[in-house]
Amino acid sequence: MSVRPWRDITRRKSRQIMVGNVPVGGDAPVTVQTMTNTPTEDAKATIDQIRRCEDAGVDIIRVSCPDVASTAALKQIVRAARDTEAYNLERKPLVFSVFSMLADATR
Repeated sequence: MSVRPWRDITRRKSRQIMVGNVPVGGDAPVTVQTMTNTPTEDAKATIDQIRRCEDAGVDIIRVSCPDVASTAALKQIVRAARDTEAYNLERKPLVFSVFSMLADATR
């Protein structure tokens, strides 16, 4: 017990997975994650936002693909990205097959 017991955090046991080259869960260190808030079909704006996040030191950048237009732009976004991103597919199983070929991780 420390002088500040609210700082004593016990981590729940979990299984480690890899998102690109970033370990998540298990005994991996805490990672900095964020999610873009640009319309994903606007590839230029999304790429610009990803670049700013990368420059700030974010480990995992999540990009939502809620529709077919967003998924079409994902190919260009993945090519332009420098580091690891995790792409988030939001309840759209019809575009999952294309999406899963491009993404580092899906959920």
